[in-house]
Formats: sequence, C-alpha cells, structure tokens
Amino acid sequence: MNGSDVFKIIKRDAVSIFSEADLMEKLCSGRQLTVKLGADPSAPDLHLGHSVVLRKLKLLQNAGHRIVFVIGDFTGMIGDPSGRKKTRAPLTFEQTRLNGQTYFTQAAKILDPKRTVIAYNSEWLSKMGFADVLKLAGKYTLARILERDDFADRFQDNQPIVMQELFYPLMQGYDSVALRADIEVGGSDQTFNLLVGRELQRDYGQQPQEVITFPLLPGLDGTEKMSKSLGNYIGIDEPADIMFEKCMRVPDALLGDYFRLTTNLSDTEYSALLSLDIRKAHLLYAETVTGMYHDKASSEHARQRYQSVARGGIPEDIETLAFPSGQYPLWKLVYMAGLAKTGSEARRLILEGGISLDGGKVTDPAVMPACTDSVLLKRGKSRFVSIRFV
Repeated sequence: MNGSDVFKIIKRDAVSIFSEADLMEKLCSGRQLTVKLGADPSAPDLHLGHSVVLRKLKLLQNAGHRIVFVIGDFTGMIGDPSGRKKTRAPLTFEQTRLNGQTYFTQAAKILDPKRTVIAYNSEWLSKMGFADVLKLAGKYTLARILERDDFADRFQDNQPIVMQELFYPLMQGYDSVALRADIEVGGSDQTFNLLVGRELQRDYGQQPQEVITFPLLPGLDGTEKMSKSLGNYIGIDEPADIMFEKCMRVPDALLGDYFRLTTNLSDTEYSALLSLDIRKAHLLYAETVTGMYHDKASSEHARQRYQSVARGGIPEDIETLAFPSGQYPLWKLVYMAGLAKTGSEARRLILEGGISLDGGKVTDPAVMPACTDSVLLKRGKSRFVSIRFV
C-alpha cells in the first residue's frame, strides 16, 4: 500500500488532520516516519474504543513506519485532565509501570510487538531540572491553557484546578519533542494536547508533527464514550464468550460505525445486512471481532454458546462455585459469585431485573433462596454461575 492509499484510509476515518497537505507529503516522501501514540496507564485494560487508533497505527506500521508506543508512567502520576470535572487521584510510579506493561501486552494483539518501540516518558521527564521545567512553562500562557473546554468549564464553575494539571499538556507535548515525532495520533478528546506537542516542536526548532485524531467510539449504552468505568465496553482481552455476547449488544444504529472503525471488513460485506437483516449483521460483527482477538475455534464455540442461551438453553461449561451451607440474601450470592463488583451493584442489578435465580427473574435483593443443594444464577442473557452448597 503506497502513501497515497494510506492517506485516503486515514482521511476517511479521521475526525481532524493538522495538516492534510503536510501529512500527504510525509506519507509519500518514501522515508520512514516516527509515529507516536501516548497512553496514560490509569487503568490496565484496553477496549475496542482504544482499538480505533491502534488499528490505524497498524496500517502505518504495515506501510513501513516506526511506531512508538509511549507509556505515560511519569504523566500518569498526574493523570490526564481531559474531559474531567475534577482532579484525578494520583497513581504511584509503580502502579503506572505495572498498568503500562499490561497496556502494551494487550496492544500487541493489534500491533506487531517486534516492530513496535515501547518508551516510558519518565526516561526524559524525570531528568528535567527545575530550570528545564521553567523553560518549558515559558512556552505557553495561562490563557492558552484555559482554551481547553474542560479547564474553562471548571474555571467558570469555580471548580479547583491543581497547578500540576496545567502542566499536563506541556508534558505530553514535550514527549513529541523528545522523540522527534513526525506524526501523533489519538482520540478526538486529545486534540488540544496533541496540538501543544506540534507547537512545542516549533519552539524547540523541530519540524512540527502532523496530528491525526479519530472518533471516540460510543459504548454499548449508545450515548457515552466507551469506558471501563462506565461498564459500557468490550475489552480486547476478554474471554471469547463474553466478547461475543457484548458484541451482540451493540446498538443497531451504531453497528455500521463499529464495523467501519473496529474491523477489516469492507462496506460491501456488511452494508446490505444492516438494512435487510440486523440480527445477521450482529452475528457477523460478533463472529468477526471475536475471531480477531481469539482463534476461529473459540469464536465458533462462543457463537454456538450464545445461540444456545438465546434459545433458552444452559451452557455445559458454566462456572461452578462452592459456598458453605447457610442462608444468604440474593444480593450477597450475586456479589460473592462475582456477578457484581460491589454489594450495591448487586442490589441495583436485582432491582432492575438483571438477575435470574434458577431460571426465574427476581427483583427483591433481600430474598433468601433455599440453599439446600445448589442454585443457578444468571446475569443478563449469558453470564451463568452455578453455586453448590457444601
């Protein structure tokens, strides 16, 4: 694939490019470009929302360019304020390193790890003295920093903005200086930070990087962006059965975008199904995505399991747990079985009708099941746990 073809694909899916003419020139120059993606390891799991950008990096990697995956172990101790209404809780250096390694392991499901450079920004940021920091701070004004919507909104609402947060865009931008990046990619919520890097490169006498931003993938709720904290995500490292079931829950109106942004299928392979048979379209999407992150046999097993459950069947391979004999309220069983992360979440799921007990819906969190032998719990349509009392 030549530089012009790569440019067309990037332009088709990008939200913005700064600037198109220079990006085309660089891609067609015949030289190997340094392409940067930064990730702050605030949480250790990647989902399909992250894959939108990672898949474009793979495209550039296949075109022969040098991919640098920057783990923000130093900036992660501040936390990216983008889209935040309050200051993030700081992480320790050890936490950022541990999460960062997990990030890269999962990113390697998309990128070729042998051709991907992993860099930690503590390598250069931790070596900066106070004079270096002052020099960096002198490159930007408070008025420019407050142009960011999240900072401006918090300032307007008299919400606190910690000084270190104001340094975050400068620190992320300096990563591009340290790496002499030719291109930086990211989600559309990162536009301000990426453009800071472009301007800092000019200030440090470098050719400014081209900035490419991509859309934020809406989550399974159809409204908020995909996020693990919101529970509306499809993790790229999740078991095949769970991944398949979640893919089947993608909102109908968003399925075309999911196909385009997260799979390699061409428009001709799915567009007709979207209008003629939405269920078959969902099955095609679930089979495709599950097959991308697992092997074909796992994807096929996940499909058969899903269809069996959809017909009212109970899978043969459900998890079985042993609890001491006794009396437990339903919410506690749900929590102990791992179907909810907290007791309050368990109560909420039951009240909303999201839990079945021995095949029947129960909406009273305090109900006491007859724990004489065993019970079967189901969350949603496909998560089963059998509990045996001993």
